[in-house]
Amino acid sequence: MKLGLVTYQLGKDWDVPTLVEKLTALKFEGVELRTGHAHGVEDSLGKEGRADVRRRFADSPVELVGLGSTFEYHALDPEVVRQNVEGTKRYCELARDVGAGGVKVRPNGHQEGAGVPRERTLEQIGHALRECGQAAADNGVEIRLEMHGSVADAVDMRQVIDVAAHPQVWLCWNSNTRFDVDENGSVKADFERVADKIGLVHLHDLTDEAYPWRELLGLLKGADYQGFCLAECAPASSDPERVLAYFRTLYYAFGG
Repeated sequence: MKLGLVTYQLGKDWDVPTLVEKLTALKFEGVELRTGHAHGVEDSLGKEGRADVRRRFADSPVELVGLGSTFEYHALDPEVVRQNVEGTKRYCELARDVGAGGVKVRPNGHQEGAGVPRERTLEQIGHALRECGQAAADNGVEIRLEMHGSVADAVDMRQVIDVAAHPQVWLCWNSNTRFDVDENGSVKADFERVADKIGLVHLHDLTDEAYPWRELLGLLKGADYQGFCLAECAPASSDPERVLAYFRTLYYAFGG
């Protein structure tokens, strides 16, 4: 397994050259760039800008793991869903151009409050992901569906990923105490429900004793997971490099 960073909080104010420099020094092997942050790796980036981003990562030991978008597909309005699907397609093209491995997307809710059965919304998300998965395949990248929001549990995500039924659509395990951890303090049951489709892992605060980090990393190794485990640290720190150094130490101490 490889250790990297999600720039959701830590690293959000660093441009690409700074990210490459600091992550190299910190011995982090990769990064997922959250959209809307100082890196500026957005679909508005021109041809030369895309080539520059690709070159900077290619010339460094830091891999551009993916682009962390906020596209989601659970809206009641079909036009809003369509906008999110088309946005995902544009970011698949961007990922191809900058040398990123994929695009992270998310579910963010359901519509039971509006009278829509939960299963219908899950199917809607899955069908949208199938279309996005084809766009990803056309561009040689992956879609990573973050287990996020109020539909983040493994039962829902299993249904969504089965409806999508596309080889380029994977799950991003999000290390969510509320949804993953059972009454015995274990994540084994939920992990095994989706283990065959985990293509990316987000790790949160490793000092959170409510989450069984050692067990999770052991399960990943037991499943022969060879991808990235990305630090998604929050909140932002005035000394992000020191926090990331501590994170790296804990990650390896827990068996990463």
